[in-house]
Amino acid sequence: MNRPTAWTLACSLALGAALAGCASPGPAPAPPGSPSATAPAPAPATACNAQPAQFAVGQNSTASVMESARVRSGSQMARIVRPGQMVTKEFNAQRLNLQVDANGRILAVTCG
Repeated sequence: MNRPTAWTLACSLALGAALAGCASPGPAPAPPGSPSATAPAPAPATACNAQPAQFAVGQNSTASVMESARVRSGSQMARIVRPGQMVTKEFNAQRLNLQVDANGRILAVTCG
């Protein structure tokens, strides 16, 4: 039977230590009574409501129309979505989307 050499033993120990370093225990639980343990997640500051911003449909997508639609919708941000433009698919309840045609005329107003 072959006995492991010192080099083989050292490599085995180094590999074991490296693999043990990759294992993480995960986040520690919050202590009882701490705010994160008892309070629910805060609600969004202002959620978008597209209905009051529907006045913008048919108008040109100027900065003043976009800002007025954003304020009326209660959203924190607004964006113009042009035909064929790539946009993120993540839903953001605080964002107003103004979909426009090739001439910049607003076709639809949605949240997300």
